Amino acid sequence: MPASIKSFFKEWGLLILLTFFVSSCRSFFAEPRYIPSGSMLPELQIKDRLIIEKISLRNSLPKRGDIVVFNSPYSFNEKLISKRSKPLPKKRYCFFMTFPPMSFIPGLRDQACDAYIKRVVALPGEIVSVNNKGEVIINNKLIHEPYVSYKCSLTLFNKCGEFEKIKVPEDHFLVLGDNRSNSWDGRYWPGSKFLHKNEIIGKAYLRFWPLSKIGFFNK
Repeated sequence: MPASIKSFFKEWGLLILLTFFVSSCRSFFAEPRYIPSGSMLPELQIKDRLIIEKISLRNSLPKRGDIVVFNSPYSFNEKLISKRSKPLPKKRYCFFMTFPPMSFIPGLRDQACDAYIKRVVALPGEIVSVNNKGEVIINNKLIHEPYVSYKCSLTLFNKCGEFEKIKVPEDHFLVLGDNRSNSWDGRYWPGSKFLHKNEIIGKAYLRFWPLSKIGFFNK
């Protein structure tokens, strides 16, 4: 066996096995997550690292203000799926895409395998609207959102994904990014704007990096 191949297996083999073991365990209780974008600013900064817990949502529904991680809309939104040129990837394919060597190989990533992190802002049965600032109105009342600092600017061409008076279906939620001026969330999903409870992976529990901001999440 060539030395380069031996070196590869020596460097990556143990890491692959360790990642497989950790990924298998984490699927039941908790898992780490990395924040790649600014859609949840200022609460979550780019490169923050979180622990997502999965226990509390097994027997209860998320509450308004909870930060949740969920499957990619490209894996469940019918209109987005209809635009695909190939079938949806299998769960095992997405699972192996979480391994470091695989995720670094260009061309293998599939949007349907991604996970998103947003905040729950509307609950099943509520009548929800979003105005052109990105503010949320529930049952004709503007809700208080202290976590939102970046609202949309009032311009002729920026509608901020606004919509009026839609009833949230049973077992569904409206999830939005805190950075309302720069977040691709339920406002912009074609077809249904809402997230089914079965697509939720877990809830933000603890920020463990950077150390200066370590702590549990509160609404």
